[in-house]
Amino acid sequence: MAATGASHAQDKKTLKVGISVGNAEQIFEVVKRVAARDGLTLDVVVFNDYQLPNAALASGDLDANAFQHQPFLDNQNKARGFDIVPVGLTITAPLGFYSRKIKSIDALPEGASVGIQNDPSNGNRALLLLQSAGLITLKPEAVKNNNATPLDVVNNPKKLKLVTLDAAQLPRSLDDLTIASINNDYAEKAGLTLAKDAVIKESPKGPYANLIAVRQADKDKPWAKRLVAAYQSPEVKQFIESKFNGALVPAF
Repeated sequence: MAATGASHAQDKKTLKVGISVGNAEQIFEVVKRVAARDGLTLDVVVFNDYQLPNAALASGDLDANAFQHQPFLDNQNKARGFDIVPVGLTITAPLGFYSRKIKSIDALPEGASVGIQNDPSNGNRALLLLQSAGLITLKPEAVKNNNATPLDVVNNPKKLKLVTLDAAQLPRSLDDLTIASINNDYAEKAGLTLAKDAVIKESPKGPYANLIAVRQADKDKPWAKRLVAAYQSPEVKQFIESKFNGALVPAF
């Protein structure tokens, strides 16, 4: 019975895949079509909170998820004891700072309120972007270890007020903040585009490629490889490149 069960698990025909709200929903419509041609049905579950998809995967409610980059996964595995691993890359979504009050970062006033994500990996990423724009200086050790927090700011010439909020809350707080770091999927949902609306933005060649993740026990299963192959197909790559004009970039 055990052997039969293991064989059945390896030959799954339907997968439950967790993704984040926004652009990923459009991409996965194409991924689903490609997977279906290979006899694989994808049941896509959409989340609007970054803290939920890994918990759902770890508990067995999902077979895979596709919403995070490696630093985020590393932090979640360490903090929450998950045993989740990457099996393939998807897209890079350059991070941007947005504003309803200024049109250019040169107009950022002294004492401005600056919203950043309160999760360790995206908060670190936002601080690195502020440093790259010359607005703050971080402790070199924090930069090296990719774990910077507001406590690691050693130089802040404009006396910026760093406000940490949940990633999903940042778009809704734009009216109360001067600028805010907003992840691409939440920006899209709020009607913001990286190319037109961001006052600071990452290089598309940054280290934050998103990935497809599964439980460690499933990383070598045939269905995991088929899921990755469907995402990394020429059809999906062409869709990303033509649809998002550099706001999302294929990482494969």
